[in-house]
Amino acid sequence: MTDPLVLIPSLMCDARAFLPQIVELSWETAVHVSAPLHGSTVEDMATSILTGAPQRFALCGHGLGGIVAMEILRRAPDRVSRVALMSTGCQPELPQVAATREALIVAARAGRVSEAIRGELKPDHLAVPDPVRSGILDAMYEMAEDLGPELFQRQSRAMQKRPDQQGALRKARTPALILCGEDDPLFPLRRHEFMAHLMPNAKLDVVAGAGHLPALENPSAVSASLRNWLSWPVSGQSSSSAPSWS
Repeated sequence: MTDPLVLIPSLMCDARAFLPQIVELSWETAVHVSAPLHGSTVEDMATSILTGAPQRFALCGHGLGGIVAMEILRRAPDRVSRVALMSTGCQPELPQVAATREALIVAARAGRVSEAIRGELKPDHLAVPDPVRSGILDAMYEMAEDLGPELFQRQSRAMQKRPDQQGALRKARTPALILCGEDDPLFPLRRHEFMAHLMPNAKLDVVAGAGHLPALENPSAVSASLRNWLSWPVSGQSSSSAPSWS
C-alpha cells in the first residue's frame, strides 16, 4: 500500500495551491496538506509538521514548502519514504534577495498584505497566458488575504534565514523527484539541476508551459509526474540500481 502523501504548500498558500493534485491523487492514496503555518523559522515549521504527520509518509513541498520538506528529510529521514521538491532551492537566500523582502515585510506589518503578496508573486512569474494566468494569480492573492499579514511576516523571515540543505540532499537515499517549471524565474532550472545532481536517487522533471506555479499552470503534468514518483519501489534501491523513470 502506498504511504500517505504529505503536501506542503508555499509561502501564503494553503490546500488550494495543490487542489488539482489532491483531486487526482486522493483516489489512490491518503493525501494530507500541512501548510507551514506555525513558527518563524524553517526548523520550527518542520517540527510542527512532523508532530502531526503520519509515522511514515511520502513528502512533497513547493517553494517554502520544499525548503521545509528538506529540513524534515534532514531531521527524520527514516520517516520519509520518498520526497518531491518543486520550484524550490537548497541553498541559503542571497543577501540581496533577503534585503528586498524588507519592504514587503513592512507593508504586511502595516496590514497591507495585498501589496506584500503582489510584490512577492508577480504576473511574469507565471508562464501561462491570460486569462488562465490572471485566474491563478487572483486565487493566490485571495489565499494570502485569507491567511493574513502576520503569517506573511513569519514566513518571509523563515525564507530569509533558511538553512543550507546541500548536505542533507547528498545524504538522502529516498526516491527523489525534482520538479521545475521550464520558465520559473524565481527558482530557475539550473537550481533544480543542481539539486538533482546532489541526490543519489533523484530524477528531474521539467514541466512544460509553466513558471513558478507548475501545480496550477500545468496540473495534469504535475499530477502525472507525482503519480509516477509514488509508484517507484523503495526497498532495496540504491543509486546504482534505481529504475528508469518513464
